[in-house]
Amino acid sequence: MCGIVGLLVKTPALSERLGELMVPMLIGMTERGPDSAGLAVFTAALPAHERKFSVYSGLTEAGADFNWQGLTHDMKAHLGVTVKVEAKGNHAILTAGLDPEVIKRWIKEHHPRLYLLSTGRSIDLYKDIGTPAGVAARYDFMHMKGTHLVGHTRMATESAVTPERAHPFTAGEDFCLVHNGSLSNPNGIRRMLEPRGIHFETDNDTEAACRFLEWRLREGDDLEAALQKGFEELDGFYTFLMGTPDKLALIRDPFACKPAVVAETDDYVAIASEFRSLAHLPDIKHAHVFEPAPEEMYVWTV
Repeated sequence: MCGIVGLLVKTPALSERLGELMVPMLIGMTERGPDSAGLAVFTAALPAHERKFSVYSGLTEAGADFNWQGLTHDMKAHLGVTVKVEAKGNHAILTAGLDPEVIKRWIKEHHPRLYLLSTGRSIDLYKDIGTPAGVAARYDFMHMKGTHLVGHTRMATESAVTPERAHPFTAGEDFCLVHNGSLSNPNGIRRMLEPRGIHFETDNDTEAACRFLEWRLREGDDLEAALQKGFEELDGFYTFLMGTPDKLALIRDPFACKPAVVAETDDYVAIASEFRSLAHLPDIKHAHVFEPAPEEMYVWTV
């Protein structure tokens, strides 16, 4: 059992309050997922030549005391590029105008215990073990700003409680997925993707779904076509919520075993596993509230 939350704001004024509105949503899912939590927030895109890298230092000896300024100094010396850094505890957002593969390769070679959480022009990602309230306070989720976000609270059932197994999962650039449920064929998906050069970092079943759908996007499918192939290939019980630079997407398996509820107004679209995480939202009494149908696609655009 896990909790999912999503929020997309349609009015610029609410983008300043994105984190403020989201934190009660995430904390409302504590009973569904008390062991770890995470958030992916999408902001205005960087210029085409720049990328953001969300990086976690909690697996290093230094942990939250990791020397991020020293890291950027070394990157400047070795790669000849200025790297901006915004650190929060054992997380940092690095921004650089260089081929992202060069950045990722350098980090892996020189700091193998740093864990790269996400890459893209729009996405910032934070996730860690601990209660949703604890994780939200640790990384100041309350003051997050942006157009839309995807959040998750985890109750581990099929893999260990570790930061890398927390959600959201990412693949490629500017794509993330959170999951409530369990897949019955993640190993089959891995056997399909690994010969195609797709590398897996954990034994979590959610990673298989994330990498499958992102692979379909890279193969040329639009989001809706990728989700349709997901219905055909991904087996099990699931509610998936996904984020891209300009969209939120929600699907449920053919039996709709895992709960979800949507509230939509002229100002926002909000998604949660239970209504209690939506009850505080502005004008919720006049929202269109509904339960998503099984094996249907729900896609909202910024």
